[in-house]
Amino acid sequence: MIVVIQRVSEASVKISGIVKAEIGIGLMILLGVEDADTEEDISWLSKKIVNLRIFPDENMVMNKSLLDIAGEILLISQFTLHASTKKGNRPSYIKAAKPEIAIPMYEKMIISLESELGKSIGTGEFGADMKVSLVNDGPVTILIDSKNRV
Repeated sequence: MIVVIQRVSEASVKISGIVKAEIGIGLMILLGVEDADTEEDISWLSKKIVNLRIFPDENMVMNKSLLDIAGEILLISQFTLHASTKKGNRPSYIKAAKPEIAIPMYEKMIISLESELGKSIGTGEFGADMKVSLVNDGPVTILIDSKNRV
């Protein structure tokens, strides 16, 4: 699994012009699932995400986690994170999991993040044409690949 995490002061996702979800201070997360991903990847990433110390403390040092600040999460599925651009100019998405694998993994990630965070999170809709808006705070953007955790 690959996630792109952006620290935000606000974020929202619209589908067909209607706001599906919006958050205030927290993390907007893009999630890419591949066939080799497991529930272990979900568990590890969920814990890592909510405990990342990327929010400022009273001295403006990134020393607080999402849990520490009672922040929110907006999770968006994004198969293009697994794009291969090695050959030619048209990306290949062969590593991205097909919907029959990716949808259940996305849904399990939602449940895992909600459990770790202790509250509901905002989400997009798998496979929908979504318009995501955000104000990246910092800016702070972090890429994590669950396959590179050792």
